[in-house]
Amino acid sequence: METAIDVKGMTTYYGEREVLKNLTLSIPRAKTTVIVGGSGCGKTTLLKHLISLLKPAKGTIEVNGKNIAGMFGSDLDEFRKKMGVLFQGAALLNSLTLTENVALPLREHTRLKEPVIDIIVRMKLDLVGLSGFGNFYPSQLSGGMKKRAGIARAMAMDPELLFFDEPSAGLDPVTAAGLDELILKLHKAFSLTLVVVTHELASIFTIADYVIMLDAGNIVFMGNLDELKASSHPKVRVFLERKAEEEFLSPEEYFKIISGS
Repeated sequence: METAIDVKGMTTYYGEREVLKNLTLSIPRAKTTVIVGGSGCGKTTLLKHLISLLKPAKGTIEVNGKNIAGMFGSDLDEFRKKMGVLFQGAALLNSLTLTENVALPLREHTRLKEPVIDIIVRMKLDLVGLSGFGNFYPSQLSGGMKKRAGIARAMAMDPELLFFDEPSAGLDPVTAAGLDELILKLHKAFSLTLVVVTHELASIFTIADYVIMLDAGNIVFMGNLDELKASSHPKVRVFLERKAEEEFLSPEEYFKIISGS
């Protein structure tokens, strides 16, 4: 398996609390990898490390053979130009139209002329099914349309890596299914390396080539969909069968978890 990202011995703390525990994992190139697990398991924290919003306390994160955990300044800026991110809330700038939102990274990081930028923006909006909505503001869009606009902006610089943080969060099932189809379309059309954080079972079985499951900051499963379905690991079974887990926490333990202390 040719890999795009290799994480080795990565550990992270929030205060004194260890939230990611000596993780070692690989993300295959030109595949869709889904990171799953229950709330608070560390999947979004892992994603933030993969896009270098957070630095680990120890360990390495190699992307195309370069350790981004040790990157800063201009080197990190150059790396980020090669990736796109759809944040959970789409993170559009409300004071800008969709055209202006999608054009922003092109205007900030390239020397392209405005007519060329306009053509690229129209292409990206058409790609996500928002042709004709360029003059709309985020406040005028539905939740699903905002997510699509966020994907158009993430695609503006033609990235090698595309990251999604809970793309279906807050969407109805029909809209969420449409977003899954868009992710499949992007993967098929551009052979991108996609990394998707989600807890939606329907999305996992629709888009995933490879699955990584976390629990309490540890990896409990890595493999393809068939291997996931066949896994006998109790945490995997609970997740797939949607069984409730009983938790017995004292008020003091609960306070430590939510405060990160």
